[in-house]
Amino acid sequence: MKTKFLLPLLLIALPFFESNAGIIYRVEQTKISETDSFEQTLAQRRRFYIGGMYNYSMWSDYTNDQNIKLSGKNASSFELVAGVRATDTFRVEANYVKNDAKWDTLSFTSNTAFINAIFDARIDGLYRLFRTQAFVPYVGAGAGLAWNDSDNGIKMDSNTSFAMAALAGVGVEFNDIFALDFGYRYTYIFDASTNTVSDFSPFAHTFRAGARVHF
Repeated sequence: MKTKFLLPLLLIALPFFESNAGIIYRVEQTKISETDSFEQTLAQRRRFYIGGMYNYSMWSDYTNDQNIKLSGKNASSFELVAGVRATDTFRVEANYVKNDAKWDTLSFTSNTAFINAIFDARIDGLYRLFRTQAFVPYVGAGAGLAWNDSDNGIKMDSNTSFAMAALAGVGVEFNDIFALDFGYRYTYIFDASTNTVSDFSPFAHTFRAGARVHF
C-alpha cells in the first residue's frame, strides 16, 4: 500500500527540487560573473599613459651669505608626462620639463627630468561597485636631474644638478582613457651655483594643468 503513494509523491516533489537546483545554479553563476568582472582592474585594462602639462612657476627669492639678493620671477613652461600603473592606487611617472628661470641679472635654462612615485586616493569599494570615480586626488614625491645652462656670459659651476619634487593634485577621469590633471609641484634644484652667485639652490612653486591619455 505504501508503494502506491511513492510515485505520486515523487512527481509532486520533482518540480520543487528542480526549482531549487536552478536557484543554486543561478547564485553560483552570478558569483562567478561578479568575480570575473572585478578581476580586470583599471591597472590591468589601462596600464600605461602619456600626457602633457602647462606649468606656471614662481621662483623663489634668494639671499646668500654675502647679502647678495636676487628676486625670482614667474615663468611658464611645458612638460611631457609618461607613466605606468602598478595598481589602481599606485603609479610611477616620468616627467620632462624645460624651465626658463630668471632672477634680476641672473637667468638660466634648466632641462629637468623626474621619476615620481604617485599615490592615487581611489576609493576602492566605490570604484569597484560603479566601475568609475570621476575625481581622484593624488600625492607624490620625485627625484631627478637638472641640466642647467646660464645666459649673459655667466658660467655655471656645474651644468648638472640633482633635483627633488613633491606634488599633489586631482585627476578628473572622464573615462578609462582620458583624464584632466590639475596640480601643484614644489621643485628644488641642488647647487646651481655660478661664478657670480655661490651656494645657489633655487626652488619653485609650480601650478600645473594638463591631460593624460591611458592605453
